[in-house]
Amino acid sequence: MGIKLVRNWLFLSKQGKDEYINMLAHSVGQHPMNTDDFDYYYDVKVDNRVPVLRGILKYKIMRNCLEDQREFFYVDTGYLGNQVGAGNRRGDKWYHRIVRNDLQTTQIRACASDRWQRLDIRLHSRRHGRRVILAAPDEKPCRYYGIDRDQWLAQTVAALQSHTDRPVVIRERASRRLDRTINDPLSQVLTDDVHCLVTFNSIAAVESIVAGVPAIVLAPSHCAQPVASTTVADIENPLWPDQALREAWVHSLAYQQYHVREMRDGTAMRMIEKCE
Repeated sequence: MGIKLVRNWLFLSKQGKDEYINMLAHSVGQHPMNTDDFDYYYDVKVDNRVPVLRGILKYKIMRNCLEDQREFFYVDTGYLGNQVGAGNRRGDKWYHRIVRNDLQTTQIRACASDRWQRLDIRLHSRRHGRRVILAAPDEKPCRYYGIDRDQWLAQTVAALQSHTDRPVVIRERASRRLDRTINDPLSQVLTDDVHCLVTFNSIAAVESIVAGVPAIVLAPSHCAQPVASTTVADIENPLWPDQALREAWVHSLAYQQYHVREMRDGTAMRMIEKCE
């Protein structure tokens, strides 16, 4: 594939069937490893291999790497471009993020605008409304961070109500992607009298800020941290970044996610080897 490998990669594929991990491995001429055959001590500590994994429930591997200061790369849904829009009429999941040593990137890199422009997404002006949308977290990230989902929701609602009398609407993540992208899209909800979106680690915060609605993100690691508030105490006056900062942020996010064809043809791994 013409890729000069810097790292001793180890692509971990659940039962050898993870299509995204498999395409990344094949893009650099390697074979993925079945996660059932993985041994952290020998594969990482002895052989100095760098795991590439997908799925937040592989948190034990990630935690081991963090504790031992070992590098890993985490693959998950992309930040931008997977929603219905001019460049993605059906809301297909085309883009995936690949993050070094974390679940989401938290830094803005100085990047060109070309990848953002190719997404054909409009960066909306600031909207104003009354309601607060609380995007409920999934069980999986709650398990990763060791929190009780129902308790977190109750505590967050109570905290919000102690700082505002605005109506708080809990939005659960629909189980079917069709409902999330077509039948009841967040993009439509955000145009309907919304003051702010509050979430733990959901990428909904990205969609909110792009749509012109401020966000509050509460997870230890969230890609919107540079452009969002991080405490519910800010609910009445949530951070709203200026246009230059928002543009720099989306340009950076666009360079830290990859289209499936880039994962397949080696572009993703070339960019990672070059930039990380």
